[in-house]
Amino acid sequence: MRRPPQHRHLRELRADRSRLTPTPPPGPTEARSVDEALTDCAVYDKGRREGGVLPLTEALERAYRTEDGFVWIGLHDPEPEAVEALGTQFGLHPLLVEDAIHAHQRPKLELGDGLISLVMKTAEYVDETEHVEVGELMVVVGPKFVITVRHGAPVALDGLREDLEHDRTRMERGPGAVFHAIVDRVVDEYSDVLEGLYNDVDEVEATVFSDERDNTTERIYRLKREVIAFKKAVGPLVHPLTRLVEDRDLPVPERARPYLRDVLDHLVRDAEAVNSIDDVLSGVLDANLAQISLRQNEDARKISSWAAIAVVPTMIFGLYGMNFEHMPELRWNLGYPAVLLVTLGVCAALYRRLRRVGWL
Repeated sequence: MRRPPQHRHLRELRADRSRLTPTPPPGPTEARSVDEALTDCAVYDKGRREGGVLPLTEALERAYRTEDGFVWIGLHDPEPEAVEALGTQFGLHPLLVEDAIHAHQRPKLELGDGLISLVMKTAEYVDETEHVEVGELMVVVGPKFVITVRHGAPVALDGLREDLEHDRTRMERGPGAVFHAIVDRVVDEYSDVLEGLYNDVDEVEATVFSDERDNTTERIYRLKREVIAFKKAVGPLVHPLTRLVEDRDLPVPERARPYLRDVLDHLVRDAEAVNSIDDVLSGVLDANLAQISLRQNEDARKISSWAAIAVVPTMIFGLYGMNFEHMPELRWNLGYPAVLLVTLGVCAALYRRLRRVGWL
């Protein structure tokens, strides 16, 4: 049976240990720029961390001296020089290095030379300002290393690394286990964002359909913008994860696929949820505009009603304000109170009628 080219390439890669050996260490300036950008750099051998935070060159030497070990390198908002030096050290493709330098990439999956590179959008919901903070995370996984490059504040991986270090069984599975844990953590954070959005949407709905006359249009519009930004982070990630789960030619261990499939299920659920929130907000916005239009009509009817009532005394008093000598009731002793009573009676009847038809 003929093996797929990808599998043959991986077999040759494993056989040729020289290709797994890093390139010569960078110069002092490049090494210093990389070390300054490191959030953590450690070697893991048989599921156990060897030493503390290591300089890059020392970590690489230790990782490649072990049989089953690997190095996990984390960078946060690195300078271009640091990423370029790291790319040179690991022989990464220039386009991959460029993606790691420049954020604002669309979630995507890149494959080549036995490496997996996944770009994801991280998200965190700030309830006080009702704002979704979106960052970016690139994960590059090779046979002996994991590289994470973060841009932006959301989803720190320090806690994740600590949790994994207490789970030796998972760490013994190598870089693939770290890759799954990172993707799982990012997708879990999406659920927290959805919960915050749901709460604010419920508050907006309650306000729109309450007796309060607050105009929530601005708040709805701002929430809708945040939902759209979050949708751009969640939706495009579905296709890359689907490829990782379903494409048998990709260098993904079979035992890792069920775990990635579980993450994919959660991601699809989150994508559907954010779409439903967007639809709900659109409906709430339409309902709010309809409420505003209805209230404006009610205000116009009330103004018209009071204006109609005010016409009666204005007409009568204006008539009797004319300087004619021969007018009825001018010389009648009860003329003045009679005019007042007639005016009040007509105004009261008109007011009652307008109240009955709902104009007042």
